[in-house]
Amino acid sequence: MTVFETREKFRKYTTPETFEKIVEYPSVSAMWKACLASYAEREAIVDNGQTRTFEQLEHDAASFRTVLRKAGLKKGDRVAVLIPNCYDFAKVLIAVTTSGMTACVLPAHLDEQPVFGCCMKFGAKALVYEPALESKTAFAAAHKPDLVLLPSSAAGAVLTPACDADAKDGCLVMFTGGTTGKSKGALLSNGAVMQGVTNGCYGTAEVFGQRYLLILPLSHVFGLIRNLLSSLYTGSTLYICRNNKDMFRDIAVFRPTILVAVPALAEMALALSRKFGKNMLGDDMKTIICGAAAVPPYLISAYKTYGITLFPGYGLTESANLVSGNPEPDEKPDSVGIPYPHQEFRIENGELWLKGANMFDCYLNDPEENENAFEDGWFRTGDLVRLDEDGFLYITGRIKEIIVLPSGENISPAEVEAKFNELPLVQDSQVFEDLDADGKHILALEVVPRMSELARIAPEAQGKALSEALDRVNRSLPSFQRVNKITVRDSDFARTPSMKIVRYHKV
Repeated sequence: MTVFETREKFRKYTTPETFEKIVEYPSVSAMWKACLASYAEREAIVDNGQTRTFEQLEHDAASFRTVLRKAGLKKGDRVAVLIPNCYDFAKVLIAVTTSGMTACVLPAHLDEQPVFGCCMKFGAKALVYEPALESKTAFAAAHKPDLVLLPSSAAGAVLTPACDADAKDGCLVMFTGGTTGKSKGALLSNGAVMQGVTNGCYGTAEVFGQRYLLILPLSHVFGLIRNLLSSLYTGSTLYICRNNKDMFRDIAVFRPTILVAVPALAEMALALSRKFGKNMLGDDMKTIICGAAAVPPYLISAYKTYGITLFPGYGLTESANLVSGNPEPDEKPDSVGIPYPHQEFRIENGELWLKGANMFDCYLNDPEENENAFEDGWFRTGDLVRLDEDGFLYITGRIKEIIVLPSGENISPAEVEAKFNELPLVQDSQVFEDLDADGKHILALEVVPRMSELARIAPEAQGKALSEALDRVNRSLPSFQRVNKITVRDSDFARTPSMKIVRYHKV
């Protein structure tokens, strides 16, 4: 089955006036020019106690474009960016991409040797770094003297205007584990990035002129595209929370209307809201965009009691973050939604294959990975999916996580976990292959209980209530999916930087 998606499916979820304002620009430069024409005097970014308008952000970006030009950099060059979440990241990103260059975004936690390795692998001509991270540039400076090193605080005496870029021109290189778990750099064109940014506007009623809180790292595609760039595109204001410990204090001050979050963060905020008996995200918060990991349907109904709509979605670094979004979370809480426009998708033996305007060009300088990732021009996501009669997408697992039992049955752990995760008493779970006392291969389950829900039960009855709920779900499963051993954890699972659970290795 091959399906090509258009934007018309999303028209009914907002007003005609708002829908027509969602313009599909070919490049970041084109988008930024339109933003300045419409929003020049609006507040763009609030960081560290300072507020900058769109006009001020452009002034600082234009000054840094001069720095890039005087350093001998030109359109088409790649520039590594080593800056944590702060205003300077936004300034440098706009400067680099509107100079027709490609920003290679490096996680700020990298040590000096990986920083050098990335600059070499990605063919970076320059490395822009936050002054506080200067020590991480020493190895690169010693081993590649021709690499241009530029502090993000540098400023030019004159202002250099943005240049035009084509949709096919390189825009970003983002880290990803891809379908194999090996770190590599996905090259996203201007067209792909802008399709991802535009997709972020579909499916919610209120889009423009919002107040965003930034918690996610900008070195992750979810934070960079759906948080930073979508905020700028819609003439919204972005409040940068530099330290997650200050999140709720910052919410009280800034009063955001939209939060882009991973499920673990949404879980934490919900647990605290219940503990303290008030909405910790603030009365102005109306929307949570949730993704980067499986979203428990429980979160949707729980947040609805606070007047907040939580929208699940699905995406990949390779798809400029967004593949689908769920505009009807109340009706279809376990779906990742409708595929976004200008994509073709196929389901081959249960696996989702993609083509489209939002898709990456390649893994940069990784021919073996590219060969494994594509088939006949289609990107193989490695995700197992199904599509319902209304065109809504559901993730049922990952190919590489499939467990083949001695009986020959193929088990998708995510499909089984989803059933247990529907329980209000379960926060997260992991199904894996284990051995019993006789050395026989069995299915095992570990669960992390949702403490805020357990607290509603008398302490002496908590264990029994959880055990009975788990047993009830287990008995409802087909015999080949039932788990043989259940363990209740007293701590969370180990997680990746994007908050996905680290899977146990197969037996």
